[in-house]
Amino acid sequence: MSMIRDLRAAVRPSRPSLRKSLRPDSGAYDTTRDPGTPSAVVDCAVYRDGARVEAGKMLTPHEAMRLVRRDGGFVWIGLHEPTEAEFAGIASEFGLHPLAVEDAVQAHQRPKLERYDDSLFTVFKTIHYVEHDQLTDTSEVVETGEVMCFTGRDFFITVRHGGQGSLRALRHRLQDDPELLAKGPSAVLHAIADHVVDGYIAVADAVQDDIDEVETEVFTPGRGGVSRGVDSARIYQLKREVLEFKRAVSPLLRPMQLLSERPMRLVDPDIQKYFRDVADHLARVQEQVVGFDELLNSILQANLAQASVAQNEDMRKITAWAAIIAVPTMVCGVYGMNFKYMPELHWRYGYPVIMGITVCICLGIHRTLKRNGWL
Repeated sequence: MSMIRDLRAAVRPSRPSLRKSLRPDSGAYDTTRDPGTPSAVVDCAVYRDGARVEAGKMLTPHEAMRLVRRDGGFVWIGLHEPTEAEFAGIASEFGLHPLAVEDAVQAHQRPKLERYDDSLFTVFKTIHYVEHDQLTDTSEVVETGEVMCFTGRDFFITVRHGGQGSLRALRHRLQDDPELLAKGPSAVLHAIADHVVDGYIAVADAVQDDIDEVETEVFTPGRGGVSRGVDSARIYQLKREVLEFKRAVSPLLRPMQLLSERPMRLVDPDIQKYFRDVADHLARVQEQVVGFDELLNSILQANLAQASVAQNEDMRKITAWAAIIAVPTMVCGVYGMNFKYMPELHWRYGYPVIMGITVCICLGIHRTLKRNGWL
């Protein structure tokens, strides 16, 4: 495995600025940002026996790690969109692998689980449902973010990207459950995985409502009992949003199965059992999302078919009325000719008789076409 990692490090293009910033002599915890911009470190605390050490105070990463090395426990550091300089000192302090650090800083990663010598690197895609009054062809249905987790024996580091997916409430909830938090960093990893998948379930229910709404509009009979469908762009936009949802859910299933089935020295055996429940919920959401995609395909095809049927219905009506109008057009055309000897021209009842015959023929054609469903 070490040979493979060395090969990846040699083949993958390096980023000089990042590699240089990870050197031990690059300085500790450079959190320099533009004036007025808050630090990337959202929270940093040490937990021992399930309780937060020096509660109410946010430690620096260096202070937290010093406490852990002296008295035990583990440190949990939360960061939001750190720069290379901000993350360099932390990466050096905890010995994080440069490839994982590069992924965490760059973001836009695929959900995955990577194992290194002394840590696990996990990427989660967070999904947030965007409320909207009416679904349009430009509506944003889901909004994505990322949570990257570094799990070690005595540390847990989260790197969050995007405006959604805050972990503050989750941290407080875990602090209210010391027995679970005492299991160590793997308990926090499970809590985040469970939190993310619970978000998927809520979003799936909301997307289901949008699909039901579109499906009802497509199959609701319109005027004359013929459904004319809806704007196909709306269905296509919803399909694109479901595809984005699918890209967040499907790749995560295998990592959750690995965490639940394969023993790992950084995951507490008691916590590993709980990953099975997360993997089960995730599998159910994946089935829902795949079903959404297939259902939207069927709705889109049905909508196009109904639009085609409605156009054919319109053409039939136009053709039927053209057939009816053809009769008086023919009669008027005959009488518009320049005949020298025209029958019934000097007959008093000639005009009403011809008009009556024309009306009767038109009514007969109309009745026949209506009886056959053309009108």
